[in-house]
Amino acid sequence: MRFLRLLLASVAFVATAGAAHAADLKNGVDYMTLDTPVRADTGKKVEIVEVFMYHCPHCNALDPLLDDWVKKQGDKIVFHRLHMAGSPTDAQAHAFYTLEAMGKLGELHQKIFHAIHVDHNRLNTDEGLQEFIVKNGVDKAKYQEFFNSFAVQTKMKRSIQLVNAYKLDSAPSIVIDGHYTTSPGQTGHGTMTEVPSQQAMFQVMDMLLAKTLQEKNASTGGKK
Repeated sequence: MRFLRLLLASVAFVATAGAAHAADLKNGVDYMTLDTPVRADTGKKVEIVEVFMYHCPHCNALDPLLDDWVKKQGDKIVFHRLHMAGSPTDAQAHAFYTLEAMGKLGELHQKIFHAIHVDHNRLNTDEGLQEFIVKNGVDKAKYQEFFNSFAVQTKMKRSIQLVNAYKLDSAPSIVIDGHYTTSPGQTGHGTMTEVPSQQAMFQVMDMLLAKTLQEKNASTGGKK
């Protein structure tokens, strides 16, 4: 019985500490609130957008952790990625949106990260990326067709517009329902190492997700 009381007290302490930490999170410090939200039509689900770049080592480190977080949210969220383009002709962004349009992103996403950050293959030209993608089973003619398509060109332009609308200038960054933004660099306050910064960011994301879900639920009167 004494052990049970100690266990319950420990659980209560952890819960209280977590709540206290959430209460300490500050707008403009741990996250930013956009003056002009850029919301998608996701109904009662919360849109989560990762803004990333393939050549970014911090994006590579975050990728598996973010995948795990997304899986834990179930059907509460709609998740997608946005590749930040350094220019309208950014080769890695162009390859990303081409694969996305082809429905091949799931097959190649982690392989591209691995090639760049483990195999030290820079993959920073259209030709180099195409060669790598074709070697990994994508039909060359189909890839070129999508690569040169109006739809992919439009995605490229739209991605640049969205990054500007989100007021972002670095990756990785997370956008919650087009209303809030956060990042490991922000939650780490410039003093934490990478892992604590990532953990702090996920705490911010948990808090903002809960807040947004509550607001969406209230706005619909709890109706499903």
